[in-house]
Amino acid sequence: MFSFTICKELVDEHTKVIFQGAEGAYSQLAMEQFFGREIDCDHVDTFREAMEYVADGKADFAVLPIENSTVGIVSEIYDLLVEFENVIVGEQIIPINHCLLGVPGAALSDIRKVYSHPQSLMQSARFLQGYDWRQISMQNNAFAAQKVKNDGDKTQVAVASEYAGKIYGLEVLQKGINQAENNSTRFIIVTNQKIFRKDAHKISICFEVPHQSGSLYHMLSHFIYNNLNMCKIESRPIEDRTWEYRFFVDFEGNLADSAVKNALRGLRDEARNMKILGNY
Repeated sequence: MFSFTICKELVDEHTKVIFQGAEGAYSQLAMEQFFGREIDCDHVDTFREAMEYVADGKADFAVLPIENSTVGIVSEIYDLLVEFENVIVGEQIIPINHCLLGVPGAALSDIRKVYSHPQSLMQSARFLQGYDWRQISMQNNAFAAQKVKNDGDKTQVAVASEYAGKIYGLEVLQKGINQAENNSTRFIIVTNQKIFRKDAHKISICFEVPHQSGSLYHMLSHFIYNNLNMCKIESRPIEDRTWEYRFFVDFEGNLADSAVKNALRGLRDEARNMKILGNY
């Protein structure tokens, strides 16, 4: 039923990892915590490029943000997991502590523009609303820090990590500007290999249901009957099918568990286009 292979280790001396953003991105911090600082790595501009690198074998793994505890999911990642055959083999949660970064000598009174990723701007909205600054979205926090450094303009600042500030030689004008003190982001580790880890304890799947009354209820009943704890459920619109949705579910378990096998068998019988996204 499942074509996952068993591996003892995820990495060796030839492993290459890709992350989205410039050097100093939160994704790089997540990568270093999961793989270690000595891992061979590179970075790309977009999430799609990262998935393509893995799908094409240019990298063994990609590190991608999928959810923030304050502002919710990164919807593009969910869509890419459906589009590509890459699978999730791990996750890493890191605390987010946004700083206001400026060129040396800059002061709050100098600021006219603030650059960052849209989610980081939202996470820092309460602080930023206290100032009449123009907010400009960037693909990544580290790109924002890089721009401020390259432009050398005291009127520009970036919302990014203190780590990014050190890399680009920027001064921390204000620490901890995100409104939630326990703000964290969950990153997933994806690969194009069907890896099944014996110590895996979480499963991610996605599926579509018939557009009729009770469809989702009957699908979710398979988790109840098999005593499986569902950790998360999200929905995303299905392209070209107005007001129809694809559901993403995380639940506790291992693909080798009999209860998991029973649940997945029932889900597959009733679902449209069910896909196992990973066991990690």
